[in-house]
Amino acid sequence: MQYLISVLDDESDESTADAADGSGDVDAFNERLRADGYLVFVAGLDSPATAAVVDNRGDAAIFTDGPYVESKEYLGGLWIVEAPDLDVALKLAAEASRVCNRKLEVRPFVDE
Repeated sequence: MQYLISVLDDESDESTADAADGSGDVDAFNERLRADGYLVFVAGLDSPATAAVVDNRGDAAIFTDGPYVESKEYLGGLWIVEAPDLDVALKLAAEASRVCNRKLEVRPFVDE
């Protein structure tokens, strides 16, 4: 089963300022995930200010600069892991939360 582990950045949380993206701890964690066969994909995301919203539900596509939702919390990065069950995915997320100094959200992908 595959799980999305979302990194939740919070502009108002000063405790996360010390954790640099791509730090040695995160890199080592990613390498261990890869070596243990859990890692499917990992990436960090740029600031929400770099986002664009695309809406092509009408007669013509509308492109808008900036994030869809203004919020102090935003998606800062993600892991996609392959784990045998939710318990393993949660254990991996707990380790990831420690190394990246962020809150994380874990969600399974829909199995169709």
